[in-house]
Amino acid sequence: MPFPTVPIDLRSDTVTRPTAAMRRAMAAAEVGDDQYREDPTVNRLEERAAELMGKEAAVFVSSGTMGNLVALLAHCGRGDEAILGDESHIFWYESGGAAALGGIPFNLRPTSRLGRLDPTDLAEQIRTVRPGYPRTGVVCIENTHNRCGGTVLPLEVLRELTGIARERSVPVHMDGARIFNAAAALGVPAATIAREVDTVQFCLSKGLAAPVGSLVAGDAPIVEAARRGRKIVGGAMRQAGVIAAAGLVALEEMVDRLPEDHARARRLAEGLAEIPGVTVDLETVQTNIVIFRPPSDLDPAAVIDGMAAKGIRISNYGLRGLRMVTHYEIDDAAVDQALQAAASVMAPVHA
Repeated sequence: MPFPTVPIDLRSDTVTRPTAAMRRAMAAAEVGDDQYREDPTVNRLEERAAELMGKEAAVFVSSGTMGNLVALLAHCGRGDEAILGDESHIFWYESGGAAALGGIPFNLRPTSRLGRLDPTDLAEQIRTVRPGYPRTGVVCIENTHNRCGGTVLPLEVLRELTGIARERSVPVHMDGARIFNAAAALGVPAATIAREVDTVQFCLSKGLAAPVGSLVAGDAPIVEAARRGRKIVGGAMRQAGVIAAAGLVALEEMVDRLPEDHARARRLAEGLAEIPGVTVDLETVQTNIVIFRPPSDLDPAAVIDGMAAKGIRISNYGLRGLRMVTHYEIDDAAVDQALQAAASVMAPVHA
């Protein structure tokens, strides 16, 4: 099989380009001033997002990072503590925004290889009311879990964690950037997952392939607080219907096909695991993310460069290894070509 002349991009599902239907919707979008809540397309997107999450309201934001930030700002005052996993996206990849802008200290707890917090540990970490202690303002949960390979929280695990928080009257925020992937893996509507938490952020611009945007959903008062936080961080928008239109198409046309990405990720992972010296934790390959370690005597950077030379783009995941992510632009042929390239780059080391 010849290597592709057009690069196959497996670095992330954020590299997806808007579909033709999205481009048509963007061109024809009815718009108004969203700051005045007069953009009808944004309003429809927020209403649809709230409906899909089983929540009262939602607010459209420019990114998942902004969505998580304004949710934490809504839940916490300055000095209130956020409990979150030490492998969470909020901690690793969001520039410490909640601490820098909200004065919210992070209480980092160990994350299992399957992306879970320990219930006993969580119960012990929620603060009692005492002078000198920060107030526990929010518990953050990630689902699917990015750094743990796209793992999904089983509903019984999620309910145990949120039950502990609720017993102590502490709200729970879910970084659900890929919540529709989680729902597809569990075979339930996204609302079944989202109803267990107080707020949820989800992305339109990952597996759903919209060009930009995320939403924060929850009860009306907390979403109103998040909307105010959006203004504080400079995220208020004007005629945003031109991008909200793509989000509406994403929600209507791109959700049901996500299992295809999961199946291709599984085939990719199993194929990588057959290459001598390559290590893949197959139990963590539950959705569309594959993290693997190349042979120990091969420089990961050399693997990335070697794959790129054969038309396959993958990403460096630091100490975790290397990463490939499937999405709607990756078909079966692309998986075959990626595996052929990987065998060519890595197998000779152990030949």
